[in-house]
Amino acid sequence: MPEKTSWESIDREAMNEGLQRQMLNGEKISFARMRFKPGVKVPRHQHENEQITMVTEGSMAMNFDDKTITMREGEMVLIPSNVPHSAEALEVCETLEIFSPRREDWITKNDHYLRGSK
Repeated sequence: MPEKTSWESIDREAMNEGLQRQMLNGEKISFARMRFKPGVKVPRHQHENEQITMVTEGSMAMNFDDKTITMREGEMVLIPSNVPHSAEALEVCETLEIFSPRREDWITKNDHYLRGSK
């Protein structure tokens, strides 16, 4: 049965000293809010999940093999399945992230690429 929730009721997980994550998971989808300190980098990686990232505060550079996209508040990008990418927070930055299928590696905390980044 559907239940109402809010970000205030979802625990913030400290991934490393400059990155926090909140996450809500359904059977087939993951929805996360990420908070980055300036200069925090997400190392190059790829995953089977399609991803939509929307910047809700600050700015972020999303790096792909053929280009870098600088995103600011209100802008978003759709990353297809298995496309290698990395990111860097250019200032204090908050993003909303949607993944389908859901991020099993995040749920099981097998997401070392995030936990080890600066």
